[in-house]
Amino acid sequence: MAEFEFGGDIVWRPTAEYVEGSHLQRFMRQHGIAGWHELHRRSVDDIAWFTEAMLHYLDIRFDQPYSQILDLSRGKAWARWCVGGQMNIVHNCLDKWLGTPTEHAIALRYESEDGHVQTLTYGELHAEVCRMAAGLRSLGLGKGDAIGLFMPMIPEIAIALLAIARIGGVILPLFSGYGAGAAATRLADAEAKALFTVDGVLRRGRPVAMKPVADEAVAQVAAIQHVIVTRRTGQDIPWTAGRDLWWDALAGARPETAPSDGDSQSPNHPITLPPCHPVTESTAAEDLLMLIYTSGTTGRPKGAVHTHCGFPLKAAMDMALGLDLRQEDVLYWMTDMGWMMGPWEVFGTLILGSSMVFYDGAPDYPDVDRLWGLVERHKITALGVSPTLIRSLMQHGDEPVRRHDLSSLRTMASTGEPWNPAPWLWLFNIVGGGRCPIINYSGGTEISGGIVMGNVLLPLKPCAFSGPNVGMAADVVDENGNSVRGQVGELVVREPWIGMTRGFWRDPERYIETYWSKWPDVWVHGDWAAVDADGLWYILGRSDDTIKVAGKRLGPAEVETVLVSHPAVVEAGAIGVPDAIKGQALVVFCVLTSGYAASDSLASELRGLIAEDMGKPMTPKAILFVPDLPKTRNAKVMRRVLRAAYLGEPIGDLSALINPEVVDQIDSMRPSSRA
Repeated sequence: MAEFEFGGDIVWRPTAEYVEGSHLQRFMRQHGIAGWHELHRRSVDDIAWFTEAMLHYLDIRFDQPYSQILDLSRGKAWARWCVGGQMNIVHNCLDKWLGTPTEHAIALRYESEDGHVQTLTYGELHAEVCRMAAGLRSLGLGKGDAIGLFMPMIPEIAIALLAIARIGGVILPLFSGYGAGAAATRLADAEAKALFTVDGVLRRGRPVAMKPVADEAVAQVAAIQHVIVTRRTGQDIPWTAGRDLWWDALAGARPETAPSDGDSQSPNHPITLPPCHPVTESTAAEDLLMLIYTSGTTGRPKGAVHTHCGFPLKAAMDMALGLDLRQEDVLYWMTDMGWMMGPWEVFGTLILGSSMVFYDGAPDYPDVDRLWGLVERHKITALGVSPTLIRSLMQHGDEPVRRHDLSSLRTMASTGEPWNPAPWLWLFNIVGGGRCPIINYSGGTEISGGIVMGNVLLPLKPCAFSGPNVGMAADVVDENGNSVRGQVGELVVREPWIGMTRGFWRDPERYIETYWSKWPDVWVHGDWAAVDADGLWYILGRSDDTIKVAGKRLGPAEVETVLVSHPAVVEAGAIGVPDAIKGQALVVFCVLTSGYAASDSLASELRGLIAEDMGKPMTPKAILFVPDLPKTRNAKVMRRVLRAAYLGEPIGDLSALINPEVVDQIDSMRPSSRA
């Protein structure tokens, strides 16, 4: 593996304002710990101690105490937590705040694309969740029943998520942009009995129907008995009598009735609802809470299994010890509920008693300053973005940012893709004014959050992570599994953690093969990583995206960073293709900045840039200009799709792709297509 040369100077150091009052500082004082490095060392040397200490710190309440915090009798891959404990996570999100000042604090702030604003206090959110939970119970739904969420980021999706958990059901979040086939695959695999959806969504001011897509998916899932529909756009929609129900009718908010078959405006028989049932369903701490599906390179999607004491608690721990989200903070993470960051935002903020923001719309509509306007209007203190989004918005210059008062920001955060220095520095200097740390965050759906993360106690360099998350026994290893520093290696985790997926749904062998099969008792995450001389960590892309040219391995991010340093290139995707002499050769796809045109001379210039920076053997075989790169809804570039399309190989699962049309464009660029 190549020596690691990426890095830079420290650009942010913690001030007393950030240190004093931080969760990290308070937690360390409680346990007599002198500094972050001592805390991390103790947290991984004694995972059970750390986890139990965090449960106390977060005031996690159990109906019945657990008898053992951690059980490793089946091995690290199948760790069990809070053994014998009874706890429904909704009690710790909502019920425990009743009768305290937090009951009257804002839990959720919502802004629609057309400018409608709504807020819900903790008390109001609790009441709405109670009503919907009663409605679900009236349909015969309850403990162990999987219920899908196929909705945009509107308040109802948070209410539905919590209501499902409240009755002991299984949350099944789906990307709001899925086609019918992708939604049906996941609903069928989970044997979902009901689905929440909407009539339609607004996208750039235009209503786009969602209910017909939901209907097409449901038609392929025999287990679904009920479809609960929220009015969002007011457009006419198809209706199946006896199966479809309006949200308001089921929640009992007003005496509204469901329409009859085929007519969305006609009355039907009213629904008789029981009174609001205030009791939260008793669940074991390790009862199934949620299935989040992730796309595989081949075969069916993987259903990550999460429990009441798993995913939500890891989310809250990371928010507290990494993002330093305090009760007075307002968090907006640009996400969809189908990406793990959606449930992460809901569970984490509510456990901490903070406030979350939902926005249902495009980040650059009706103007490119929409995101910065959201920060100003809602006094957002913690802003979560993806590097891809920032690369897109920075094309419009500094002026859209400077229109708005962003002084409320205390932290910024990012996940989804490796950074390049230029967009990171733009976010840091222009948006954050050089005063707010960018809390880099990387992990995944199966992690329930982060393996590595920034924090407010340690200094930052561009694109870097402060280190592993507290409680995560992360390491960077060579091909033999030995720890390495100053060079690129595999990111691994050596000890279990409470948020770790409890396996893949009905596929334990695939879970072991994916994460635990390379070295005994070591989780191999599938990312290239490195630690520099100052102890800062970097994620350099997926290890299955590795390129090996003339015997030298390199990650795509190294090549892409060189390219996006050119003013003409806003995004780049690098792949390796077979080469008779070098083994592999570089092929690079570039998305151009507005105002630049594709040309042979620009391609030649970019080839020269890479040759100069990385050496002549790395000179790309081809530089291709494309309107976009294939991306998931969480803004990850799917380099395997780039490679498969260019080489004419099987592409695999594309259900998470937001722009499948680019696959055909790339396919037309491969040499055999042009011959």
